[in-house]
Amino acid sequence: MCLGIPGQVLVIRDDAGLRMATVDFGGVRREVCLDYTPGAGVGAYVIVHVGFAITEVDEAEARRTLDVLRAMADAVETELGEPLP
Repeated sequence: MCLGIPGQVLVIRDDAGLRMATVDFGGVRREVCLDYTPGAGVGAYVIVHVGFAITEVDEAEARRTLDVLRAMADAVETELGEPLP
């Protein structure tokens, strides 16, 4: 099963030609590549799969999805390596 998790872009930077960001997943922060979502800016919500933002979503959808994922704690912990707070 593949799992894409929504998160909010906090900081964007260039890392050796890659557009990278710090993304917040409801309290868990990870480094994410934004190259597949060139329109995503600071404050945007993106769906992340294996370290890559693959699409943008609106805030309401991101929050609904995070609520569902919190209810599926084992799946999220497996994907992120730690539980959502």
